[in-house]
Amino acid sequence: MEALTRDLWVFIETTNKGEARNVGLELLSPGRRLAEAQNGALVAVVIGCGVENAVKEAAAYGADRIIVADRPEFKHYSTELYTDAMYELVQKYGPSTMMIGATNVGRDMGPRLSCRLKTGLTADCTAVDYDEETGNIAWTRPTFGGNLLAVIMCPNHRPQIGTVRPGVFKKGERDPENQPEIIHEQVTVNPEHMRTRLVEVLKEAGAGSVNLENAEIIVSGGRGVGGPKGFELIKELADVLGGEVGASRAAVDSDWIGHVHQVGQTGKTVAPKLYIACGISGAIQHVAGMSGSDVIVAINKDPDAPIFGIADYGVVGDLNTVIPALIKEIKESRK
Repeated sequence: MEALTRDLWVFIETTNKGEARNVGLELLSPGRRLAEAQNGALVAVVIGCGVENAVKEAAAYGADRIIVADRPEFKHYSTELYTDAMYELVQKYGPSTMMIGATNVGRDMGPRLSCRLKTGLTADCTAVDYDEETGNIAWTRPTFGGNLLAVIMCPNHRPQIGTVRPGVFKKGERDPENQPEIIHEQVTVNPEHMRTRLVEVLKEAGAGSVNLENAEIIVSGGRGVGGPKGFELIKELADVLGGEVGASRAAVDSDWIGHVHQVGQTGKTVAPKLYIACGISGAIQHVAGMSGSDVIVAINKDPDAPIFGIADYGVVGDLNTVIPALIKEIKESRK
């Protein structure tokens, strides 16, 4: 389809309680920069049920305009109904660009929507920019197992769509005084289009207590931890610091800790204030998921480990000696 506007849309994903998920609010930050570059408005699109709080948050984080589709049928995500709603809105307003979080919902809805709109989609992006020469969005995503970064553009079709990994960008400054235009849309809902329904939600053991995306401090362990007992030491340090426990793929694949703790290319993308990598070599797949951290501390007995190349501080030594000493010092300093 032809773009009717130069507007950039950000999909604000919501919970079944109507709260905004962080990834949509994070995307409003680069969305502002890109919308201005393409001389358009920054538009937040909120779909859900009872989404008043999500709308307020989208407003506070800088949206110029908010399009709201609030219906009981949207309480739980449905591939068909959400895609129908978004397709109807896109057909009516004609945005130039759409940014969607690369969550389970975004990864499901994005490809279906792009196919229906006969446009392209760049998945799992870790960076976005505006190419002044062509006027296209330049989407950057890892490829070949994270060993290369590909920059992809969609010059011939609109809207340009990309899913962006949570945690890649940080939320901008919150401005509760921002007063965007709010448009409530009564989108068409056809229950016959629903081919599935939610029967029960089963959570992975321990998943509910793990919140890596929002953690300000993460202590991660890798192959050098040595086994499940090593993660007890990692957890002790995380608890002392008030942080969360992360892990590399090698540790997860060895069944030393659950997948909900995995950071990296095939896990979570995080950007805490402090990231402590213990016994992690620093493979590019892991670095892709944590390089946005404010401060990175590496503990590894191999002085040539690649992780030291991106660390702000490095400790060369056995983590089984270094971590207990670090825990002791932290506890002593609080007396």
